Amino acid sequence: MSNTTHVNLLKQVIKPSVMERNESSGDFILLGFSDRPKLEMVLFFTNMVFYLLAVMGNSSIIFLSLVDPRLHRPMYFFLCNLSLLDLCYTSSSIPQMLVNLWGPEKTITYMDCVIQLFAFLSVGGIECILLSVMAYDRFVAVCKPLHYMAIMHPQLCLRLAACAWLPGIANSILMSPVTMSLERCGHRRINHFVCEMPAVIHISCVDTSRLSLAMGAIPFALMAPMLVLISYTFIAKAVLKLPSADGKYKALSTCSSHLVVVIMYFGPAIYMYLQPPANSTQAKFMSFFYCVITPLLNPLIYTLRNKDVKRAWKRILQPQSEVKS
Repeated sequence: MSNTTHVNLLKQVIKPSVMERNESSGDFILLGFSDRPKLEMVLFFTNMVFYLLAVMGNSSIIFLSLVDPRLHRPMYFFLCNLSLLDLCYTSSSIPQMLVNLWGPEKTITYMDCVIQLFAFLSVGGIECILLSVMAYDRFVAVCKPLHYMAIMHPQLCLRLAACAWLPGIANSILMSPVTMSLERCGHRRINHFVCEMPAVIHISCVDTSRLSLAMGAIPFALMAPMLVLISYTFIAKAVLKLPSADGKYKALSTCSSHLVVVIMYFGPAIYMYLQPPANSTQAKFMSFFYCVITPLLNPLIYTLRNKDVKRAWKRILQPQSEVKS
């Protein structure tokens, strides 16, 4: 189906007066899944439930990391940062997505689109670096367990966190104005449900091939996974040298949660940013995965098999009972 045919079909679904009024006002139209109204209702209730669960899960990790002194360790400090990023990620996209899924109005104001784009670029860049920092933390825990607390002291943890937050925010400060200043030739219909950078670039009427490579994909979507791979290469070598099967299992269990999160995050992100899918529906579902599903699964992955977190909850919910430390 050609782009012209696709747009004409969407114009039949969305009220023409609404589309024309908002295009002339400077607002953007997030087409989303407006060509599939039945799917919109399913996604609305699914997103609402997933969003509430993601907020509860990530908030609980932050809460436990702050109130339980036994969780004042490097691993949980970085996990707290990750949960905060996931909260920002979902809160910057899902509420607007729910509004657009519920009714015929599929618009987002110019300023809200700028804020959403800035949040996506910031959080995406920070999370890429943070996951590589967490891989280094796991490397020290497995390869140098006796010196772990001496190496991963609070000052170093703060510096590593700053090395994740500052470049991510700086990249967003640089790329957000560049993206929004691209000439669009009057075209304001974004074939997506969020103001994500690839979708906003796609509606530009100028050549954006170089911008697509310079938008942070190389330093964030390539270098960060390489650092993770290097850390896990050293971890694998150290695990193979362990004499007992029990020791190998314990070493791998300390890394399994982080490794699953890394695969879930970098896989779809690299596919979207470095090899954008030709099918727009496929691209939307890929974005849906790392905007909604990943922030929901992260706290579950880190807590389901985590004895420290379970004990922390028991100490809070059953303060009078004896909980083995």
